[in-house]
Parts: sequence; structure tokens; C-alpha cells
Amino acid sequence: MRTSAVQSKKKVPRLNTEQERATLAPAKPLLVLAGAGTGKTRVITTRIAHLIRNGTAPERILAVTFTNKAAREMQQRTSKILGKRKKKPEISTFHSLCVRILRRHIQKLGYPPRFAIYDRSDQEAAARTTLRELKTPSQSLRPSDLLYFIGRWKNQALDPEMAEKEAESEREQIAAIAYARYQMNLRAAAAVDFDDLLLLTENLLQNFEDVRQQEAGRFDHVLIDEYQDTNGSQYKITQLLAESHRSLCVVGDDDQSIYGWRGAEVAHILRFKQDWPEAEVVRLETNYRSRPEILTMANRLIAFNRQRHEKELRPARKGGSAPRILQFQDEAAEAKTIVKDILELLEQTPTQPRHIAILFRTNEQPRAFETALRQAGLPYTLVGGMSFYDRREVRDLLAYLKVFTAPQDEVSLLRILNTPPRGISKPAQTALIQGATLAGKPAYDLLATADSINGISTKAATAMQGFRDLVDSYKKQFSRTKDLVETIRHLINQIGYIDEVKRRYPDAGECEPRLAAVEQLISAAGNYQRETNSRSLGGFLDATLLDHRDQAEDDERNAVFLMTLHAAKGLEFPHVYLAGMEEGLLPHHRAVADETGNAIDEERRLCYVGVTRAQDRLTLSLCLSRQKWGKQRDTIPSRFLYEMTGKESHPNAGNAPTGKRSEKQKRRRTTSRP
Repeated sequence: MRTSAVQSKKKVPRLNTEQERATLAPAKPLLVLAGAGTGKTRVITTRIAHLIRNGTAPERILAVTFTNKAAREMQQRTSKILGKRKKKPEISTFHSLCVRILRRHIQKLGYPPRFAIYDRSDQEAAARTTLRELKTPSQSLRPSDLLYFIGRWKNQALDPEMAEKEAESEREQIAAIAYARYQMNLRAAAAVDFDDLLLLTENLLQNFEDVRQQEAGRFDHVLIDEYQDTNGSQYKITQLLAESHRSLCVVGDDDQSIYGWRGAEVAHILRFKQDWPEAEVVRLETNYRSRPEILTMANRLIAFNRQRHEKELRPARKGGSAPRILQFQDEAAEAKTIVKDILELLEQTPTQPRHIAILFRTNEQPRAFETALRQAGLPYTLVGGMSFYDRREVRDLLAYLKVFTAPQDEVSLLRILNTPPRGISKPAQTALIQGATLAGKPAYDLLATADSINGISTKAATAMQGFRDLVDSYKKQFSRTKDLVETIRHLINQIGYIDEVKRRYPDAGECEPRLAAVEQLISAAGNYQRETNSRSLGGFLDATLLDHRDQAEDDERNAVFLMTLHAAKGLEFPHVYLAGMEEGLLPHHRAVADETGNAIDEERRLCYVGVTRAQDRLTLSLCLSRQKWGKQRDTIPSRFLYEMTGKESHPNAGNAPTGKRSEKQKRRRTTSRP
């Protein structure tokens, strides 16, 4: 699947005054505040080239960024400027840098130099072993739960002893004890996980002065890209490597700090002058990406953030149309109308599908767009997440619905036979299949007589009979239902699926998207019922499964991009649609509930990132109502629309800055000044 946008063929001046100042600044602490589209990478690479041309040995320069793609691009651009050279600057990601340091010095921490690095699958196996050794009941703490706690603590640089002191609930205390055993097991296996790469490097540089001197002494200049995205360990590693020579150049944009949920701290870039008092600050404010009116909106929006470095994007390009704000009755109308607009754009202009991006806040929003794009025959690429139809929760519930229409579907039957858990073990399921094979019958037919099959306990046989009764009951209910949505909701409640998801994923950040996927499936049934005026379960499954079947696509297609705002950072597109501009979506409802206001500031930065992805044309859309658990609920326009457009009305009053409202909404909502 493609994950990068096609770059526009815009001409960037060789170096503008701001870029030249950043490139030629003396070797001392330097903060380059690089606004969106201002040529950040160009400044880093030309500064590296300038240092080399003025006598610095290439290998004495360290440049660190966050992705392998960014590191490769930086290396390629530097090589293009300097030409072929035997020695090159060290350009890598933070994690790659840490691996190299650990390979040289990790023995000091009791590990062999050829340590293994565990990926997520390895971590889950290690967590499972740890919990088994501690005889921790699965209902108390699952491997995924333990890894959530460990990841959170490591992001806060808390070791097991500190985590145990910080733990508040009983589950956290159990997790802290398991954290200590998990780390002990990793050490015994001569292994580290990805968080350890940062933490152990920080430990070495902080506590072993000979290591710090050796590693810091390898470089005369350190450059850090995307400094606003550094977490606590990365921040400390940067300081420890640069404090002796103090030739530290950090490049970033506090207005694009959107990864707080994974440990990034915007405070690092905000307090750079405090950390390095002699630092020079250069602002890159000339934007080569977006049309003037797009930047006007972006500047208005981000100015509402309370703590930020003052800067304002200035357009290098001229002309262009004003951004549009479109208002729709619901998400189905939003998707259909936007796709129709895209079709007209493709037919009437030289625009290609790959020049268009539809951006959204949550992973659940693209479902309606996927359906509309398929119906229109337009190719699309879903970036930064799996298709709605591939999500575990959606597949579980679709498996139930398929068994109700075709009980002989053993793949679906086995998926849900013990989901949620009802006491039917894997060995019992295997015995059932073996018995069905010997009898030459579908497994479903043997559920009522499972107590006669070798290898199936009385308890498991009773559970299988209960499952059979459930299927028979819902086969009848769906055959005579007058409301698909209500029957599906009744099923979900009866089997306790919501409680199971909450139990399986105690972290709200992980649980909410999964519950939202369940909600979206219910809403899909509501849309099908409303659009076809049919209550047929088979018809709904056919429509859904045909949609899913058509999802297969080549990796390199000329396709419309569907992606979250987080996935869109660093990309740009001639045409951008930013969908779902409503309170509860953008800003997200978790941020709205945060009393400190910090979460709203990050949501505003996220919206700013979305707006500044647009080069030529920006469309913002919102719905008057949106389906929630199969029912239409009124929405409130996002406060960010008011901020961007300079409207006086308070967003919580609910009057949209453009478009018409229903009479019901006019009666229910009033306007007020902020």
C-alpha cells in the first residue's frame, strides 16, 4: 500500500533569507522553528553540506530523525549536494543510533553485545510466559494488558521499582510486579524490546561517564530533526551527546507536535532557550506549499493555542480559491457528496486520484467513504490502518451473522464458538471438528450431541448446546425482524460482546476504537436498511461482503488517499478534504473532557496539520447528525471551524459557520458570544 503523496512540481528558491541564516549560523545551540511547508529538510541538508565544505569531517556530524524514510531522504539529499565521498555523515533514526551505542557498551549493563531485539510478537510471548510464571489469572491481567502498562511506564522512564511505587490500582500493582519479572526474563534471554533501546542508552550515557565521553566525542555537530516529537529519553540522549561541544541544531515545529499519546513532549521545543541559554532562534515562515487563503485559515487556527513559539506562515504562492466548508445531514451524505465532488474534479481538470486525500480524526470514519468510493468505481488507498472490514471486532460480529444465515460455515463457526469465552477450549473445538469429519456432517449438526464426542467435557458440551440454541434463536429472529439494527444490538448485548472488548483492552485509548468499530457495523446496518428499505440479513451480508471482496488492490495504484490526520503528517496533496469537523470527533471527545486544556491544544495542532497538508484546494466538512450505535444523533460543529473562520459564535452553541440548519436545530440551539 502506498504511504506517501506525490510531490508537487513547485520550484523552491535556492535559499531564502531565513533558510540561509539557519544554514550559516555558527556552531552553537540553534533552534530552527520550521513551519509547515517551509523547507525544513532542505535546511538540514544544506547545513550539513555547509559544515563539511568548511572543514568538518563528514563522519564527525550526527543527524537524527524519526523514520527510516526521512533518514534515507536526508542522506540522499546530502549526497546530491556534496557528490560522491568515501566518508559520510552519520544519519539515522533514534532507535538505530541507540542500537549502535548499545552494541558497543551494553556489557556494562550486564547484557552480551549480541543481544536480541524483541518485536511485538516476541513481547507478547514474553509477557505470556511472565504471567504464567507468576500464576496470574487471565481475567486479572492479559499479556496485552501487561504490555500496555510496561509501555506506558517505559515512556515515562520508570523502572519496575519506580512503577511499583507509582501503581495505584490492584491491577497496576500486579502489572508492576510482572514488569520486574518481564525485564528479568528479557535479560536472561539476552534480549531488549524497542523501548529498552532508548532507556538503556540513556542509562549508559547518564551513568557511565566513559561511555558518554566516548560516544559524544565521536561528533563535533549534532542535528535533530522533528525535535517536537522527542520523548523523555530522546531528549536526554540529545543533551548528553551535545553538552560538551554544544554544537546542537534542532529543527522542528511546536505547532505540529501531535504525538503526545506516545510520549512526545512539546515542552522540549518550547523550553529550548532555557536548556541552552546561548541558543540562536531562526524562524522559517515562508511556506512554499499552500495557497494564501489556506494559510490564512491555518494561522488563525493555531494562534488560539496558549503556549507556542510566535510565528506566522507567509505564502510564497499566489492565487487559488478560498477553502470551502460543506455541511451535510449525515455521514452517508457527507461521503456521497464528497465522492461526487471528486468525480467532477477528475472529469473537469487534469487532476489524478493520487492528488486527492480525504483526512479524518478516527479510524472508524473512512467506512462510509470506502463504500461511496467503491460505488463510484474510484480506486482508493487506506493508509495508516486496516480496512474497516478487516478489524477483529467487525469480523467477529460478521461471523455471527454469517452463521445465522449459513450454519455450515465452519470457518465463521469456529471463530465465534468461544467468542466471547463460554468455556469451549481449543482441544474441545478440535475434538468437535474431528467428530464432524468422522461423521461426515457439518460441525453445527453435532453441537446438540457434543457430549457423545470423545475429548469434549460435560461443561464444554453444555456450552456447545447453549451456543446452538443461541444460533437457532437468532436464525428465527432475523427471519422475521422488522429492524436489523435493533436485532443486531440485541445480539451484541446478549452475548456480552461490549464487556468482552472492555475486558480484553483495559486501555481506553485502545478500547475506544474497537468499540467504535462495533458501533460502525451497527450504523452500516442502519444505512443499508434505510437506503434499500430491506430488513434482509442475507442482503446486508451480501452488500458488506462484496464491498470487502473488492478491497483487494495493488500496492502502487493511482488512488485517492484515505488516512488519519496522524498518518498525514509530513505529506502534501493538491486537494484535501478534512471530514468530520464536529465536537467529539475533532476535537476528540477525550480531549474535550480534559480539564487542563492541553489535550485541546494538541487536537488543534492536529487540525492545523490537516489544513496545512493542502496545496491548492481545501474542503472542510461536517454533519448535522451522525449515527451512534445505530441511531442518528445531533452533532455540534467543531470549535476549530469558528476559530479558522473568525466567527464570533461560540462553538458549543452549535450554529454552523456555513450552510443551513433544520428548524428543529434552530429551535434547540442558540448563539452566544465567546
